[in-house]
Amino acid sequence: MSEPSPKDPAPAEDAEPRPGRVRKPIGWSTIIIAVLVAVSAGLVWRRDGTDGVLDILTHDLWLFSGILPRVLAGCLLGALISEILPHEKVSRSLGPKSGLKGLLIGTAFGAILPGGPFTAYPVASALLAVGADFGATIAMVVSWTLIGYGRAVAWEIPIMGTDFTLWRILISLPLPVLAGALGRFVYVRMYPKPASKDDET
Repeated sequence: MSEPSPKDPAPAEDAEPRPGRVRKPIGWSTIIIAVLVAVSAGLVWRRDGTDGVLDILTHDLWLFSGILPRVLAGCLLGALISEILPHEKVSRSLGPKSGLKGLLIGTAFGAILPGGPFTAYPVASALLAVGADFGATIAMVVSWTLIGYGRAVAWEIPIMGTDFTLWRILISLPLPVLAGALGRFVYVRMYPKPASKDDET
């Protein structure tokens, strides 16, 4: 029997098993979007002719060219983070056995995470890949959405005022923890952990 390679790190004991889901390049969502695009293009062509369709297509190509570098940077960031972060420490702090502490850490991390969706979602994906469970990751994403200080400082305080922003953040504080706890509860029941040999004996 061949011994496991020392280069491959042993999985953490409390690492959460991931469901074996294969992502297809073309799914129902892609087909539905393609049909909607075709129908919309037909309606625009009928109303404005070929020039109207070309104008929209040109504008969207410019928009896509501006977004693409940020998408690539976000994906690269997620891949690098998943390689840099220590799996055992992440699993211990944010894994399925982290309890309330993991939800609070996820909430705090999401609140201070800078950047837009091109940063937040690759980071969340990287955390899942290195041992964080669904609950802590959901708490992080909900906290980034509701509490994120970047939007509060840049937009909310100048437009809505300090009092409104502070009260809104204060009221939103428990929501990421509740969402993470609910996500952890649902995940355990949808994907029950297989019984170990110790449990069978």
